[in-house]
Amino acid sequence: MNGMTSDPFGKRLRDAMDERGPLCAGIDPHRGLLESWGLPDSVAGLETFSLSAAEALAPVAAAVKPQSAFFERFGSRGIAVLERVVEISREAGALVVLDVKRGDIGSTAQAYADAYLDPISPMAVDAITATPFLGFGSLDPMLAAAREHGKGVFALALTSNPEAPQFQHARTDAGRTVAGTVLDELRKLNADAAPMGSFGAVVGATIADTSEDLDVNGPLLVPGIGAQGGTADDVRRIFGGVLHLVLPSSSREILGAGPDPAALRAAVGRSVEAFSALRAGR
Repeated sequence: MNGMTSDPFGKRLRDAMDERGPLCAGIDPHRGLLESWGLPDSVAGLETFSLSAAEALAPVAAAVKPQSAFFERFGSRGIAVLERVVEISREAGALVVLDVKRGDIGSTAQAYADAYLDPISPMAVDAITATPFLGFGSLDPMLAAAREHGKGVFALALTSNPEAPQFQHARTDAGRTVAGTVLDELRKLNADAAPMGSFGAVVGATIADTSEDLDVNGPLLVPGIGAQGGTADDVRRIFGGVLHLVLPSSSREILGAGPDPAALRAAVGRSVEAFSALRAGR
């Protein structure tokens, strides 16, 4: 299904963003959204919701981002639906960023890399989100697999949840913040990559102003747009100097327009227009 890719993830994402516009459309089949679509909170409801969303969004968005947890809660049948979402999305030309936020060490980290980044896996996607807070080196198996197979990794750096500063703003013995250390490591990984590196950071759209250098020469996955409170003005405030790297992610704001496929695609169009205008300085 997934096959080998000839270009690194960063180039493929840059091309997709230039062609389709800067937007990652989330597919988050949580209970409230299922109910808003008139669907039961069951595997059948999950399947109808998720496949309909993928069929509507993947042909028009640069990337789609299924949230794995909302599929995992239904067990093996939910994972089977997730595999279908990945397949439909990639066949429609969208890159798939699986939001799994995995993080572990040694052989377990390698197993996560094998599961999500090796093309022979039935769960293989274009990129994953990962948690670097066991030490950035704990991500090495995932980074190596991504490099080998032309995939991407988005490491959490500055997230919007209120608990985040306790850890992400803490300082190491060297005096650098934890978030800054993550960004520094990504910058090293992406050094000399063109047009954009394959190793990105997750930076929330609703964080306070930051003095961190967000130019990692790789994509900045920016969740929290729309229903979670993030706006185009927030993106301009936080990412003013690196807007060309920003991949805004919107889930509930877009999915709330469903279940009509045309309405879902129109919601994507509005978001793409807003963030394209932002990049153009309008």
